[in-house]
Amino acid sequence: MISIIKADGRTEVEFLNKVEERNRSSNDNVSAIVKDIIENVRQNGDKAVKEYTIKFDGKAPESVEVSREEIEAAASKCDPAFIQTLERAAANIRDFHQRQKQQSWLTTKENGVIMGQRIRGLARVGLYVPGGTAAYPSSVLMNAIPAKIAGVKELIMVTPPLKDGRPNPDIMAAAAIAGVDRVFLMGGAQAVAALAYGTELVPKVDKIVGPGNIFVATAKKLLYGVVDIDMIAGPSEILVLADESANPKFLAADLMSQAEHDRLASAILVTTSQDIADKTVAELERQMQTLSRRDIIEESLTNYGVIIVCGTMDKAVEMANDLAPEHLEVCCNNPLEYVGRLDNAGSVFLGNYSPEPLGDYFAGPNHVLPTSGTARFFSPLSVDSFVKKSSFIYYTDGALREDKDDIIRFANTEGLTAHANSIIVRYEE
Repeated sequence: MISIIKADGRTEVEFLNKVEERNRSSNDNVSAIVKDIIENVRQNGDKAVKEYTIKFDGKAPESVEVSREEIEAAASKCDPAFIQTLERAAANIRDFHQRQKQQSWLTTKENGVIMGQRIRGLARVGLYVPGGTAAYPSSVLMNAIPAKIAGVKELIMVTPPLKDGRPNPDIMAAAAIAGVDRVFLMGGAQAVAALAYGTELVPKVDKIVGPGNIFVATAKKLLYGVVDIDMIAGPSEILVLADESANPKFLAADLMSQAEHDRLASAILVTTSQDIADKTVAELERQMQTLSRRDIIEESLTNYGVIIVCGTMDKAVEMANDLAPEHLEVCCNNPLEYVGRLDNAGSVFLGNYSPEPLGDYFAGPNHVLPTSGTARFFSPLSVDSFVKKSSFIYYTDGALREDKDDIIRFANTEGLTAHANSIIVRYEE
């Protein structure tokens, strides 16, 4: 079960280092397997993908691409109440991400110079969506909606078939609502490779986004440079800051909401109250008894969960910024006072009634977040993740003549005489 430690400048650091080591451990065996899969798909295309589908998923679908009619037919099997939930969540996600959209711009100067920046969506993006027991329709919404808002021309989704070779109805419903253009029934590293290189059936994409297991994550990492990727995601994590006003029942529930993701998930509570710490442990033991993923929760809390009791909220905030968690909850008397001080977090949840699952499913901000401390320099998935920018410059003869000596001096200083010559020849007598 989760342990309680007092912050003394050493004990908590040793534990946090252990959490970081979990993220640094690499699996060379997985990398070797994935490299072979990628090379096989690169050389043999759809034939290799089909062989891997039969090997890993049990049965190859009759048709690799799911037609629009099949998508709608599969979605019609879903609970109508769930369809309404998807539509309400999609509306919130659209509203939030629509506000992120940037416009191209242009500026002119009195000497006739024109400069600007052109912003447009990527031509084609691949979206990986896990299947089977780890099917997450919420991830379809979170990845596809900002892509379409950004102006992505074609969004290609790959997802493993069910054991009978058919698509997952919940995934198809989310795809229809989010505006996915084409769906292919394939999964694993082989699907990532198919998107990266293209096959006879699967179009080559410019970027691959979406969650997956260690084989999928490794494939994305190895193929970065052939295509762009969203991020290299590690195990899920949550850090909760709590003062004496927090509710231990809520704290325990929120810690377990992340612990159930994965045996490597990290759930940390930092509090200024020993009483809150003790009561949270009791709540964890009580609530855990009724949860379906109890074994996973217990293992992740035992290995990578901790409650840290520290002297002040200032120290707690400092610890949060050092750890840079994926999810950061602030369960304090006045949570809004901490917003400007919490610089390193994927997403911040303020107050007792803003639990992490609210962000996972419904509120609107993206749930694709940086992990493993990368929130120090990475941002959540957004509309910006699906656009490319290019600048343009127009100079007149007079404007270039005015600046030519500075440009030539720069070029000569760097030893790039051909650069300098490019300017000089325009003004030779």
